[in-house]
Amino acid sequence: MKAFSLATRVAIIILGTALATVLALAGTAYRSLTTDFEALLTQQQVKETEQLAEQVDRNLQLRSHALALFASLLTNGKTLIPLPEIELLLGRQEQLAGLFPAGLVVFDSNATAIAENIHAPDRIGTNYRDRPHFQRAFQTRDSIISRPIIGRATGLPLLSFLAPIETDDGDLLGFAGGVLNLAETSILPASVNNARADVYTRVIDTNNAIFVDSRDDKAQLLELPTPGTNPLIDAAMSGITFGLARGPEGKQWLYATDQLQQLGWLFLRATPHQVAIEPATRSFRFFLAISLAVAALISLLAYFLARGTVAPLSRMTRKILGVAQSPDQKIRLDEEGSLEIRHLARAFNAMMSEREALAAVKNDFVATVSHELRTPLTSLHGSLKLLNSGATGELPPQAAELIRISLRNSDRLRLLIDDLLDFNKLLAGRMDVYPVPTSASALIQDAVEGNQSLASNARVKLVAKPSRPITVLCDPFRTRQILDNLITNAIRYSPEESTITIDASRTDDGQALLTVSDQGQGVPEDFRERLFQRFAQAERGTRRSISGTGLGLAICQELIQLMGGKIGHYNDHGAHFWITLPLATTRPGDTEAPVGDTP
Repeated sequence: MKAFSLATRVAIIILGTALATVLALAGTAYRSLTTDFEALLTQQQVKETEQLAEQVDRNLQLRSHALALFASLLTNGKTLIPLPEIELLLGRQEQLAGLFPAGLVVFDSNATAIAENIHAPDRIGTNYRDRPHFQRAFQTRDSIISRPIIGRATGLPLLSFLAPIETDDGDLLGFAGGVLNLAETSILPASVNNARADVYTRVIDTNNAIFVDSRDDKAQLLELPTPGTNPLIDAAMSGITFGLARGPEGKQWLYATDQLQQLGWLFLRATPHQVAIEPATRSFRFFLAISLAVAALISLLAYFLARGTVAPLSRMTRKILGVAQSPDQKIRLDEEGSLEIRHLARAFNAMMSEREALAAVKNDFVATVSHELRTPLTSLHGSLKLLNSGATGELPPQAAELIRISLRNSDRLRLLIDDLLDFNKLLAGRMDVYPVPTSASALIQDAVEGNQSLASNARVKLVAKPSRPITVLCDPFRTRQILDNLITNAIRYSPEESTITIDASRTDDGQALLTVSDQGQGVPEDFRERLFQRFAQAERGTRRSISGTGLGLAICQELIQLMGGKIGHYNDHGAHFWITLPLATTRPGDTEAPVGDTP
């Protein structure tokens, strides 16, 4: 992109924007079209399924009513008619036998078969009282249609109809039964079997896990495929009544299902997704072709228009990049050149003035708020310390724990406010340091002891490495502040059970070198340039890492420079942060300044 001219860049941007817009609109239109087509087809399939269910229900009711009329002929009002008359009557029921081609059966009051019109081996004398539909018939005394069952005598998938035979007083004398062999007789309309070639239609008996409308070479109903081998059947059996699923051949199918309530069957109707959305696909291709042609024309016009836009912007760009890289710079652009550039320069200068004014207001606001918060926080912190020390008496365990938590958080808040105040002092040039000869070993030992509790909580070992006595010229309080910040960062970014070492040594140029070393992952490469910038934080580390204001290292850099030293870092099996301080020249009788937590 850097090698392209401004006109080419503008054309590329406009072309990209036009293409993105076209693709977004085309994608939205395509999704809308396909969704509409899918919804219409799904509604059609659901409607056809409902119509099929109504036809099946009417078919079943016809058979059930005919069987009930036949049952009324099997009693004289008080008892069953004699068995020879029952057999004679069974032989005369040609129309009823046409409705039940697998046979008509008469049962006694105990559900034992006593007569039949078509002989089935071992059926006469067999008791069927344990069958669920017989138990339901005994309870309700109504006409019953069973769920598809496997015949006890025939071993075939059957549909059993029962009609009670009762006396005039309502006493149960037996049942008239009609049987359909589902392997030979279908109760489904012919439209199910004559569906279009691109429509996949199946009727599933969910109880027996078979296809009601599919048979093998032996006229046995086919079993459902093993779960996982046919995603389309799995989707239909999942309870989701419509949607998209893959067939065994890998194609997408748009399917819809409905339940045939009386039988417990599931009607599945599916259409290839590609067939369903073909009209939407044709419309989409036409729309996309027109849109791409328009986008190309717009890009060509944009290129010629951009060539008329003149003016070198490199100097302006360099200045703006300088502001981006060093936000504290106060830069103004020269308001010269073409009208557009003058307007741009004027707007940038106004923005910089506003930015500087806002920065000043922000700094004043932060300083004021920090000062206002510090006084009540100091009182609150002191009160919590008194309560925690037992000055008011022994506290209950739960109250003591709450006090400790509050004290810990007030410490953290106090440190954050101190960082804000220190940074504002540094920005305003009001930060003073008081260098005095100080023992480097004492500084390190004091910092280790002060941060030992934090290290223990993080399960990190904090060690002061022995060194030769070194006396440095520094402000003890501010140096301790720097060490505390470096040690705290090392603890945050160190893995558990690792070791942090702090040591002091002399450099070849006659300065003291204090180093804080951890065994973590080190400073990320992409973060090193921003490491000492204010409000900068690394977004990588352990679970204890991301906290604080992001001002710590910026404050450390300003403080160490005020004391005539430097700060830096390097990675070597962990992060190593170092500071340099001038060595103190001690004379007989001089004493080192004590190291403490306050100036």
